[in-house]
Amino acid sequence: MSVLLTLLAALIATGACAYHRSSLRTWAIVTTLTTLIVGVIVQAPWTTVILLIIEALIAVPLLMIGFRRKKISAPLLKLFAKVTPKLSATEQTALEAGTVGFEGELFSGKPDWHELLKQPKPELSVEEQAFMDGPVEQLCGMIDDWQITHELGDLPPEVWDFIKKNKFFGMIIPKQYGGLGFSALAHSAVLQKLSTISATVSSTVAVPNSLGPAELLLHYGSDEQKNHYLPRLAIGEEIPCFALTGPYAGSDATSIPDYGIVCKQVVDGVETLGIRLTFDKRYITLAPIATVVGLAFRMYDPDKLLGDVEDLGITLALLPRSTPGLEIGRRHYPLNIPFQNGPVHGKDIFAPMSTLIGGAHMAGHGWRMLVECLSVGRAISLPSNATGAVRMSAAATGAYARMRKQFGLAVARFEGVEEALARIGGLTYATAALSRATAAAVDRGEKPAVPSAIAKYHATEWARIVAGDTMDVHGGKGVQLGPKNYAGRGWQCVPIAITVEGANIMTRSLMIFGQGAIRCHPYVLKEMQALSIADYGDRLKTFDRLLFGHIGFGISNAVRSFALGITGARIGESAGDAYVRRYYRKLNRYSAALALCADTFMGVLGGKLKFKEKLSARLGDVLSFLYIASAMLKRYEDSGRPEADRPLLAWAFHECMWRIQIALDGAIRNFPVRPVAWLLRALVFPLGRREVPPSDRLGRRVAAIITAPGEARDRLLQWTYMTPTANNVVGRMNALLPDVIAAEPVERKFAKAQKSGQFKALDYMGQLAEAKQAGVITDAEFDLLKRVREGVFEFISVDDFEPEELRSAHASGAKKPDGKLADAA
Repeated sequence: MSVLLTLLAALIATGACAYHRSSLRTWAIVTTLTTLIVGVIVQAPWTTVILLIIEALIAVPLLMIGFRRKKISAPLLKLFAKVTPKLSATEQTALEAGTVGFEGELFSGKPDWHELLKQPKPELSVEEQAFMDGPVEQLCGMIDDWQITHELGDLPPEVWDFIKKNKFFGMIIPKQYGGLGFSALAHSAVLQKLSTISATVSSTVAVPNSLGPAELLLHYGSDEQKNHYLPRLAIGEEIPCFALTGPYAGSDATSIPDYGIVCKQVVDGVETLGIRLTFDKRYITLAPIATVVGLAFRMYDPDKLLGDVEDLGITLALLPRSTPGLEIGRRHYPLNIPFQNGPVHGKDIFAPMSTLIGGAHMAGHGWRMLVECLSVGRAISLPSNATGAVRMSAAATGAYARMRKQFGLAVARFEGVEEALARIGGLTYATAALSRATAAAVDRGEKPAVPSAIAKYHATEWARIVAGDTMDVHGGKGVQLGPKNYAGRGWQCVPIAITVEGANIMTRSLMIFGQGAIRCHPYVLKEMQALSIADYGDRLKTFDRLLFGHIGFGISNAVRSFALGITGARIGESAGDAYVRRYYRKLNRYSAALALCADTFMGVLGGKLKFKEKLSARLGDVLSFLYIASAMLKRYEDSGRPEADRPLLAWAFHECMWRIQIALDGAIRNFPVRPVAWLLRALVFPLGRREVPPSDRLGRRVAAIITAPGEARDRLLQWTYMTPTANNVVGRMNALLPDVIAAEPVERKFAKAQKSGQFKALDYMGQLAEAKQAGVITDAEFDLLKRVREGVFEFISVDDFEPEELRSAHASGAKKPDGKLADAA
């Protein structure tokens, strides 16, 4: 027993040092003293001596820095250089383009929650809020989405004019150039509100403010280009598009076959240095109406007119629509969401060197420019549009489920519907927190490459789930398109969001963990960079320091993962109030598990991990849900820890933890080196898989929140267009919701009288009049039930059409005033 106690004491001391990430010197001192003291107390001299010898054999060589470098680090440096896969120029650029924010803490295995909570609360300025309450509200009131999507296939002229006049295209352009100079949060808020009334309008506004010429010019344009284009872009005098994707290169943008050859040509009698361009692009938003076309192409200089390099690489140019030979093709028609979208072509087009964004010295830097700007645009545009969509779904479905009756009950009372409502509410809370976090990161000056990929993927995926639940709850109401249908177009446009700005399959499988594992890891990228240090002595010194820091990091994460797993994450650092401290501890546990698994996977599989996309995707899911849960906790703190929001937070948090467990289990279960997988399972799940999805009881509380007015529902529906105007069915429906709820006890009283058979009339209104006359209900209750009955009938009704109304103008041969066939909607 004394032997076991001494050994156990040494192991506990070692584990405690590893858990707290003590230095090697501290570990040596603590374990030595612990072994001596416990050995003396329990009288185990031989065990103590043996343990001290083992500890000395480990500690002494490692503490002798010169010996360690020569005998341990030098051979490992040679091996590391041999097995480390070379990063391609594309990968290197992608890794260097962004910055690391709090996601780096999540990858550390020991997040500093005070770093998260001390970030400033994201808030709109007075000017930005005035814009939301003024021009944005006005624009929403002008929008008739049925007219846009079915009748015109475009925004009406007055909407185009309003957007331009009020500088919606210039939100990110600084005031010095005539723009609005808004924050990323304001940019996000505007897109969210617009997307609650029309996906076409929100997409139209999003593009010039995300990956477009304005963003590129602000970062890389010459003063002359900025002064010329930015004021025109701000007021809509110039309409921009950016042509990147083509038939043979979409997500693999660095393989674009479009090219430009440096050459000289006489222009207006003057020999001019420029590029002869050939390109074929498609899916280019705003291309059909664009006046200036941003273009990505590969630039070659065979005659070496610019220098000694022939293949200069990806380059960006800005071409006026009037450029001879530039051809903008006919429109695409993306799933009945008719934002302007189409192809752009050109063959042997000559453009002067001044058209290159930033000038000739930026030739070949296009990929870096795109990656840096894309991380900002991806963090705002699609996550914001998706957030607006799910918020509107929560507003519409919550109200509709309370109004729609089946079997004498509101469908919201049925458990199957309640489950869908809970999913809508919980995912809306998570999506809103996620888009808010990425916008706040941009406002802090970050270029959030990894968070933007997380936001783009999960916001659009959750929008797909919420759209499905919305259609399910609405049933036939959601299927019949028409002016009364507020759900159908949202369902149709879901696939658009998941395919653009990096298809979701690629984003999940390659980008989130692929970038996060190297960019966010505290050692891996630094170790790879150490290989490029020219001086061998400095290279070995740097590698030695990083190597043993990395080893200690790995041991610490193994201990932390096991300790937090075996205790059910009931110990350790925490933050927040009493309600959420357990949440922070759970995140500590899974942060350590992610760091452990990531290190193990990279160490065992090496460069092969790049091709194990299913494993990478699962580890990316873990990082994603850690980030999303952190964003929700930050939102909860910033909102003043409202008790009313706790069911939403709890549902979304438990869903994230459940998904983390599924992802970790799947990654470990499918890891090809089985003994390593067995060890990982023991460390990550020492008590088995204990996470469970949100309970039915919790789901019922979430469903109750989104089906009745209240402060939590109001916060959930922030930046949603809820004004009960003629063009806003959901706004009018939510305006009626308080009356619907107030009428429920009166309806029960009336239904009881109906069942007693005391009414002679067969129709509802006749029976209602008899109930009033008989004193079953009061005059006020009669007026309430009548008002609710008439209001609800409008919202459960669907549209119908004459066959001629559904024929396209081309099919029916309708003519425009000029005698030409009208454009099909």
